[in-house]
Amino acid sequence: MTAADWGIIAGILGLVFTAGFFALAETSLTRINRVKAITMAEEGRRGAGVLVKLADHTERFLNPILLLILMCHLGSAMLLGIVTERRFGAWGAFVGLVIEVGFIFVLAEAAPKTWAIQHPERAALISAPIVAAIAGFWPVRVVASGLIGLSNVILPGKGLKEGPFVSEEELLATVDVALEEEIIEREERALIHSIIEFGDTVAREVMVPRPDMVAVEGGGRVGDVMEVAIAAGYSRIPVYEQGIDDIVGVVYTKDLMRAEREGRTDEPVRNLVREAHFVPETKRVNELMREMQHDKFHMAIVVDEYGGTAGLVTLEDLIEELVGEIVDEFDVEEAQIERLPGGVYRVNARMPIDEVNDLLHASLPTGDWDTVGGLLFSQLGHVPAEGEAVEIDGYRLAAEKVQGRRIGRVRIEGKADEPAEVS
Repeated sequence: MTAADWGIIAGILGLVFTAGFFALAETSLTRINRVKAITMAEEGRRGAGVLVKLADHTERFLNPILLLILMCHLGSAMLLGIVTERRFGAWGAFVGLVIEVGFIFVLAEAAPKTWAIQHPERAALISAPIVAAIAGFWPVRVVASGLIGLSNVILPGKGLKEGPFVSEEELLATVDVALEEEIIEREERALIHSIIEFGDTVAREVMVPRPDMVAVEGGGRVGDVMEVAIAAGYSRIPVYEQGIDDIVGVVYTKDLMRAEREGRTDEPVRNLVREAHFVPETKRVNELMREMQHDKFHMAIVVDEYGGTAGLVTLEDLIEELVGEIVDEFDVEEAQIERLPGGVYRVNARMPIDEVNDLLHASLPTGDWDTVGGLLFSQLGHVPAEGEAVEIDGYRLAAEKVQGRRIGRVRIEGKADEPAEVS
């Protein structure tokens, strides 16, 4: 072995260990998401600031790192081939291949990547400053970008996009895993799910439907409307003129009380109305809540595509969508779902389909309807008689209570394998 051979061997070891470092960096940095990086930065951990910048733009460091790993592997293989060819002649290439595969697999791939998986935070913090410096070195950046551009010409594509790298489904799955590992409580899991789903909910899904609205005619006496307000227990009541589709405003119970104390019992209630706010039934509830907070109103009239009244929604309805039902000592709470003997469930017909599916671990179909009553209407094609049923995806849905043209309760029998989380 000559001095030149020993120098080449030193170069080979240097390239292998360099490739191992970059492999460690690649594994650890791709396992640390932006949220985790920000958390470590807030904790004041050294190197976390650089890590946040890398997590924001994964595509800026990943391609240069992959290029350098490839260069290290090829360089070490070429140098090892030179040494083994001198020592073993024609068999040198084979001997070099065997040695190179073992070295690369153990020292440049398996060992560093395993350590990075076991200690992702520590590995990311160690490698982040060096990776950031290399990724910002213009020759490396230009060569990597040029090769990526060439690959896009050969195989047309949009290349690596910038985020989001975590989908809504993945985030929900992460929350479920956190519950299984007892990192969070069941109530926290339910709240997180509600917050994520809140942005996809529209006013039609949370409104009080038109048949359940309590509204009064504008010509009604203040005294009579006061009796309606006391009986209903509401602080605000819509006021109409020609009919329920002609809402002209909202009367506050406190205004009725003030007028009654002033002796204006026989005055028409239209004189006390305040401005009503109207929203389409497709209005997203997160936007509506922000409007209610900004404009300081607690009730909105929901209108359909033809301008007719579809229902009303209150600030309490929106909050309940996040935290669940809010019941005070004066509310008469009707059970949304009841478990009966024999694996049978009785549910309120207004209960949303997705909630029924979650509680019963079912897979009832979704469509133009929002509620289990709407599903039954859609499948039957007519107003059902009490007891009339239909088979849907292995479940038997029966109209247990029908009031006029409206379904009150639905009885579900089927293949639910797990008990419902009835609360």
